[in-house]
Amino acid sequence: MQKLSNNEMLGEIMRLNNLGGYNSINAFVDGKLRRYNESAHDFAALFELMFSERDNIMYEKSAGYRVIKTTYGEAREELLRRAATLGVLLEGCEKNSVVGIYMDNSLLWLETLWAVLCCGFCPLLLNKRLDDEALEYALRVSGAGAVISDSKSFSVRTIDSKSLEPSDSAYEPSVFGSDIIVMSSGTSSHVKLCAYSAEEFFFQIRGSYGMIRKCAQVKKHYEGELKLLTFLPFYHIFGLVAVYIWFGFFSRTFVELGDMQPQTIVNTIKRHKVTHVFAVPLFWETVYEQAMRTVAERGEKTVKKLEKGLSISRRLGDVPVLGELFTRLAFREVREEMFGESIIFSITGGSGISPRVCEFFNAIGYNLSDGYGMSEIGIASVELRRSKRLRSTCSVGLPMSGVEYRLNESGELLVKGRAAARYIIEDGERRERAEWFNTRDLARYENGGWYILGRRDDLIIAPGGENLNPNLIEEKLGVEGARGVCLIGDDREGKTVPTLLVSVNKYISGERLSEIERELKKRLSELRLSGQIQRLVFISDSLLQGDEFKLNRRRLTADYKRGALAPVVPDRAAAERENDEVARSLTGMMAALLNKSEDEIGYTADFFTELGGSSLDYFAMISQLREQYALPFPTDNPDLTTVKGLHDYITSA
Repeated sequence: MQKLSNNEMLGEIMRLNNLGGYNSINAFVDGKLRRYNESAHDFAALFELMFSERDNIMYEKSAGYRVIKTTYGEAREELLRRAATLGVLLEGCEKNSVVGIYMDNSLLWLETLWAVLCCGFCPLLLNKRLDDEALEYALRVSGAGAVISDSKSFSVRTIDSKSLEPSDSAYEPSVFGSDIIVMSSGTSSHVKLCAYSAEEFFFQIRGSYGMIRKCAQVKKHYEGELKLLTFLPFYHIFGLVAVYIWFGFFSRTFVELGDMQPQTIVNTIKRHKVTHVFAVPLFWETVYEQAMRTVAERGEKTVKKLEKGLSISRRLGDVPVLGELFTRLAFREVREEMFGESIIFSITGGSGISPRVCEFFNAIGYNLSDGYGMSEIGIASVELRRSKRLRSTCSVGLPMSGVEYRLNESGELLVKGRAAARYIIEDGERRERAEWFNTRDLARYENGGWYILGRRDDLIIAPGGENLNPNLIEEKLGVEGARGVCLIGDDREGKTVPTLLVSVNKYISGERLSEIERELKKRLSELRLSGQIQRLVFISDSLLQGDEFKLNRRRLTADYKRGALAPVVPDRAAAERENDEVARSLTGMMAALLNKSEDEIGYTADFFTELGGSSLDYFAMISQLREQYALPFPTDNPDLTTVKGLHDYITSA
C-alpha cells in the first residue's frame, strides 16, 4: 500500500469533514443532486441545499494581516436577517416583481441576491460594465421597482447597499422570487435580458456533474480544500453559473479578490491557496506576456531552457502520467514565481484565446481549458479531455449533459437544452425559450471537440468576394511591439474596405513603427491576405475601453469612422536616444521599475501622470540614480519626472 505524505493525510481527513458526512466527492455530489431532483426545483429548495453544509467555509477575504472566514451557516443566518431589513425597505413593491442589484463582487452581493429572492422578488443583475442608457433600459423593460446599489442612484427607488444592516430577527421566507435575470454583456448592438428559474439552474448544476465524472482535475482539492477566486463578476452569466452556482451548490469556498491589480491577484492566490481560477482570455494573455518578458530579461539561456521544456511537454501531451510528472518537476520554479502550487484547474471563456497562451499554461501545470456559453444559454461546454495537446487547440469540448449542438446551413451553431434561459427580453419584447437557439457564432466540429470560429455578424466581404473571418485572422497577426490588432470593415459609399487597426504605444519611434509594419505585411503575404486587407491603420488608443474584456468590433468601427481613434505620430526623439547611453539606461530603469516594455517609456512621458508610477516607485528610482551617478537628484524638482528631464539633468551636471 502506498504511503501518504503528511499533507495528503491531512487532505484525506479534511475531505471527510467538508462532504456532508459522505466519504467521497462523487457520493457527496450524487446525494445532493438526488435530494434536489426529488424537490420542487424552485429557489426554496435550491436555497436549502446551497446552505445545507453549515460548517463549511463559504467565503474568505484578506483584511490586512487577517483572513476573515465565513461559514455557510453564518452567511445563511446573516442573509435572512438582511432580508428582514430589505422586506421593510421594499414595502409597496409588488411581490415577484423585479429588484435590481448593482454591486461589485462581495459576500454582501451573494447575501443580497438571496435576500431579494427570500423576500419574494426577482433579482435583476445589473451589469456594471454597461452605460447608464443600457441600465435604465433594463430597468424599464423588466418593470423593476427598485435597485440595491453600492455606488449610484437610478430612476427607480434606489436602496444604498450599506443600509442592508442585519435585523435583530431573521426573515422567514414563505414564497421565493421565481427568476434571476441576467443582462447580456453589451457587445451586441442591443442589450438582452435573460431570465432563469431555479429549474434551469438545476440543469446547469447537473451539467457540471458531468464535468466531475469526466475530468478528475475539476474536483481535486489542495490540502483538503477547493477554493475559487472571485475574478469573474457574479452579475455576468459566467461568474454567476460557472463560479457561484456550480460550486456554491456543492458548498466550496470563494476567495474575494480585492482589486484587479496584478500583485493583488498573485498575493490573493498564494495567500489563500486558491485551487480554481476562471477568467477571461485577457487575464491569461496578460499573465503570459509578463512571464515571457521576465524570461527574456533573464537572458538567452533561460529562454532556451523554457523553450526546451515546452517542447518536451508538447511531445508528452498525450502521455498523461509521464507528462504530468514532467510538468511537476520541470516547471516548479515557473509556478512558484507565478501563482504557486495550489492552482489545479482553470477555465477561460467569453472570447477567443491564443493557442500559444493555452499551451503555455497547460504545459506548466495549471490545466487551462476553454469553455463556451452565452447569457442566453448559460454554460454549454468545456474542454475536459486529459490530453494537453487537445486542450491547447482551444477546443471548447463537447456539450454538457442535457445540451445538444448542431450547425445550420450557414455554419452557425444552434444549441438545444433545458439549461437555457426560460425567456429573453429583446428590443422590449419577451420571447419564450425556443427548442433551438441560434447563437450566431460560427463553429466546427473536429477531432472530438467543438471550435468557435467567431461571430457570423463579424464576417467581412473582401473586394474579391471572399469572406474574411476577423477572429481567425487576428490570432495569426500577433507581432512584437503591437499591443493588439482588430480587423474591421470600413463601409463607405457602398464599398467595404477591410481595414486592420493596429494598436501601438504612442511614444513609438518611426523606425520601430516601420519594423512592425514590415512584419505585419510579411504575415499578411504568408497568409495570402495582402490583396484582401487593403488598409493598415496605426493608432495609439487601446483596443479595449473601460471594463471591456473582449474586442467590441462595432464600437471600434464606429470610433474609426467618426475619427475618434488617435493616429500614431512617431516619437522622433526615441530614435535619437538609441545611440545615447544615458538615455538608454534611464529608459531601461523606468521600464523595469514600472513593469513595462521599453517601447512604452516615451522620452517626454511623465513618470506619474502618463506612465502610472507611484511615489514609492519614484523614490526607488531616485535612490538608484543617486547611487549610480553620485548626484543629489532632488525629489521636488518637477522636471525630473521624464527620461528627457533626467537625461538633461545628468548630462549638464
